[in-house]
Amino acid sequence: MIRYLTAGESHGQALVGIVEGIPAGLSIAPEYINHQLKRRQMGYGRGGRMKIESDEVEILSGIRFGKTIGSPIAMLIRNKDWTNWKRQMSVLPRVEDVEKITIPRPGHADFAGYAKYGLDDIRNVIERASARETAMRVACCTIARKLLEECGIFIGSHVLSIGTAGPAKRSALDRRIAKLTEASCGAYKITEEADLSEVRMLEPRVSAKAIAEIKRAQKNGDTLGGIFEVLVTGVPIGLGSYAQYDRKLDGQLCQALASIHAVKGVEIGDAFTIASRVGSRAHDEMRMKGTDIVRTTNRAGGLEGGVTNGQPIVLRAAMKPISTLAKPLRSIDLATRKEVRSRYERSDVCAVPACSVIGEAVVAPLLANAFLEKFGGDSVDELRRHRESAK
Repeated sequence: MIRYLTAGESHGQALVGIVEGIPAGLSIAPEYINHQLKRRQMGYGRGGRMKIESDEVEILSGIRFGKTIGSPIAMLIRNKDWTNWKRQMSVLPRVEDVEKITIPRPGHADFAGYAKYGLDDIRNVIERASARETAMRVACCTIARKLLEECGIFIGSHVLSIGTAGPAKRSALDRRIAKLTEASCGAYKITEEADLSEVRMLEPRVSAKAIAEIKRAQKNGDTLGGIFEVLVTGVPIGLGSYAQYDRKLDGQLCQALASIHAVKGVEIGDAFTIASRVGSRAHDEMRMKGTDIVRTTNRAGGLEGGVTNGQPIVLRAAMKPISTLAKPLRSIDLATRKEVRSRYERSDVCAVPACSVIGEAVVAPLLANAFLEKFGGDSVDELRRHRESAK
């Protein structure tokens, strides 16, 4: 099965990733991964770091002549900003005059990490808890994404809201999305359309309002969060399992999205809306269309009992406002125990568009594993044969 690990600090020399379990024979080029890395860096409201880094992956092993060979894939993304941080992030014994950070930012991992590991310098937490880590996560997960596309499964996303800027009528937007997702590659079409917007929104009027809110937040030294939606089309019936709690695909997908920095809530389908409805208005009735079983709604978001039901998977995630503020909140200097204002690290004003791209990435390995579990195969050709014979 597919698994991956990442390593590296935000201002260290590089980010490193290893992906294991990818079947042999998958065509993959650095350009395909770099395209997703570039998408992660885009979005109105990103900070100065994105002007420094132009992320490009170096593939070190596991691929020969443009195809996977079944062995672990090792990758590296160099941090260009490393040249400015050699003293602060040296792997050699500490230089005495390097500043120690002792003031945590409310909402960040600073304080919890400081206390957990018994540290005397929050810099150790800042570096690994940084969302910079997601660059390598996107690179690793993009390989699983490519495997899914070879099997006719496509992942896409768009931003639903930023701050208070969101669609006035969800029903109209939902109908539009439902139409686009009728094709197996529908999620890809939604992503292409969303990428045309600086904030990855599908409605120009809402995009303009979101940009205005970001500008206002930046002027006030504040930050903004929002909600994004991840869609998966071309999904066959029967991925996942209801037999054990840890094999339920919906639980795995929620965990993946909740693991992204600043994501504090996840829903599948219309979960929070139907929670206040009666059952007769919450579930997706089944009908016959010729010889096919069809649904007229997708309130379940493509998953029932932890198993895919053949409809598009619909996931939504809520990202909190970034915890690093240009006008900092009150905090405590852990060295002196005095009340002070928290410190400012270079940061974004809004990263919801980038977070939606990361969301696309992190669900890919879980879906690929569920697909491999059902159909099996040590090579892409074998996997395709098993999939075709099961139809």
